[in-house]
Amino acid sequence: MSREKEITTKRKIRKSKEDKIFDFFLYLIAGLLILITLYPMYFIVIASVSNPTAVSNGELFLLPRGINLKAYKELAGYAKLWSGYRNTILYVIAGTVITLVVNIPAAYALSRRKFYGKKLFTFFYLIPMFFTGGLIPTYLTVSKFGLLDNFWVMVVPFSVVTYYIIVARTFFNNSIPEELWEAAQLDGCGYIGFFFKVVLPLSKAIIAVVALWAAVGQWNSYFNALIYLRSENLQPLQIVLRNILISNQTISAMTTGAAAVEAKQMADLIKYAVIVVSSAPIMCMYPFVQKYFNQGVMLGSLKG
Repeated sequence: MSREKEITTKRKIRKSKEDKIFDFFLYLIAGLLILITLYPMYFIVIASVSNPTAVSNGELFLLPRGINLKAYKELAGYAKLWSGYRNTILYVIAGTVITLVVNIPAAYALSRRKFYGKKLFTFFYLIPMFFTGGLIPTYLTVSKFGLLDNFWVMVVPFSVVTYYIIVARTFFNNSIPEELWEAAQLDGCGYIGFFFKVVLPLSKAIIAVVALWAAVGQWNSYFNALIYLRSENLQPLQIVLRNILISNQTISAMTTGAAAVEAKQMADLIKYAVIVVSSAPIMCMYPFVQKYFNQGVMLGSLKG
């Protein structure tokens, strides 16, 4: 052990001047990229709690000016905001569970060598990635199934995602060898038992990745709600926030003089608060699944 430590220490000491210069520029570029990525988000947060006049005059840089929570108070007093939050949370939970239930088993089946008709089913799943029926045929199909203006229209019709299946299939190809199935057979394990008792416990990384993608997609989804939902009590958070922005912009456009300036400033302030309200929950969830996300993406990208 001491010999290995000496070798490691010598290697650290022998770092050349060129290596140090390279490391310096590498860290500098990485720092600039982090700054470019994080500062816009930081600016939105401080702008949402600053004086609207300071925001409109471009006086913000690093610290908020004149703490003002009026935008958040106005959003908190909007009753539909909380129903939108409730609906979105329900859509995220149900949509994520259904997405996992339909995509993970399909990906595992397509990853097995002895699955007959694998190429045919793979081709069947790949078609929607390149060709779709269009909005009107999809709308008519959803209508025929009686899903219009229904809770399940947000979580069932679009739950099968070919990209998730391909990534998960690659993960299973690389991580679940056929020899493991043969060993399970010797212990009297069947297909279903093997999938639930062996495959799923070994696939936490890819399950977390697909769950994260599904949850983020469901959280940000607004187009399906815009097309297929009519009832206000079913509208997700994104539609509610969209309506708030449109309403404030309309009010600011209809006023004149000093009132118009104040309305425009308030509309901008609410816009920043809306971004924070809609982004904060999903960003708080990400750190808990980040390690699985990184591991799963790398494992799923080794070979197709």
